[in-house]
Amino acid sequence: MRRRDFIRIVAGSAASWPLTAHAQQQERMRRIGVLMLYPESDPQGQLRATAFRQGLEKLGWVVGRNVQIDFQWGLGDADWIRSAAAQLLGLAPDVILANGTPAAKTMQQASRAVAVIFIASSDPVLDGLVPSLARPGGNLTGFYVFEPSLPAKLLELLKEIAPHVTRVAMLTNPDANPASWFASAVAAAPRFAVEVEAAPRRGSNEIEAAMVQWGGEQNFGLIVVPDPATNAHRKLINDLAARYRLPVIHALRAAAADGGLISYGVDLPNLFRQSAVYADRILRSANPADLPISQPTKFELVINLTTAKAFGITVPLALMVRADELLD
Repeated sequence: MRRRDFIRIVAGSAASWPLTAHAQQQERMRRIGVLMLYPESDPQGQLRATAFRQGLEKLGWVVGRNVQIDFQWGLGDADWIRSAAAQLLGLAPDVILANGTPAAKTMQQASRAVAVIFIASSDPVLDGLVPSLARPGGNLTGFYVFEPSLPAKLLELLKEIAPHVTRVAMLTNPDANPASWFASAVAAAPRFAVEVEAAPRRGSNEIEAAMVQWGGEQNFGLIVVPDPATNAHRKLINDLAARYRLPVIHALRAAAADGGLISYGVDLPNLFRQSAVYADRILRSANPADLPISQPTKFELVINLTTAKAFGITVPLALMVRADELLD
């Protein structure tokens, strides 16, 4: 072999070394833990998981090739959530996605080292998850579905579709600290000539007992505050609302799609897609302390006309025109 040919071959190989090393680094298996407060059999939980995986795939993270995703599915009390969080941490993940405020709080208490992306139902600053929306600090960042005007909007829409309502209960998960939701609703209540009462309920038995009571009241309505726990009981809530013709407004589209009267709120699957962007940035060495908390900007109004008809409710034309989706 001539010397110049040898030099050319060596130079070509050396030039490829950084590219080869980069490719090997990119293909290194990374690990993501997901604490999903839905039963694995719930289609809405699966929809959120799929949205998260699809978001990752668009960014080059393919399950089984360069990333592994470990899910902990289920609904339970604080002890169950702590146990599920401990199991995820035992797998040494690079980042954890925590679905729901109780899951986010548990991860905050369980680890100060592992990066956590949360999707919370209320204000993360008031809940003590982060000191600032712009610069969260620590190992937590993420998204939340609360917006200060949202409770007032839910009251407005409930009165618009059921003008006779004068008393409204706010059904919440007591583990999610829904104080900001209730305070905003109480402040807006006089504008709509209604009284608002807090209704923290845990589990199907408590929810059913409360709805049986409300179903016997005159001029009563219900707001279901968004949370994995309340959304997991959407079928029970819708069935009881239909039995008593109790006007209910949800803050998640899934409930209206499953037979609820009306919903207005954030597109949750889209938040899971967006959370994949934060996961990608963290896997590529971004510090969660520097990733600002994302606030909701787009809301969708969904009306189930079939349910309205069964309730004997005539939906105002002006309301139907504003709806993003009419289910019939």
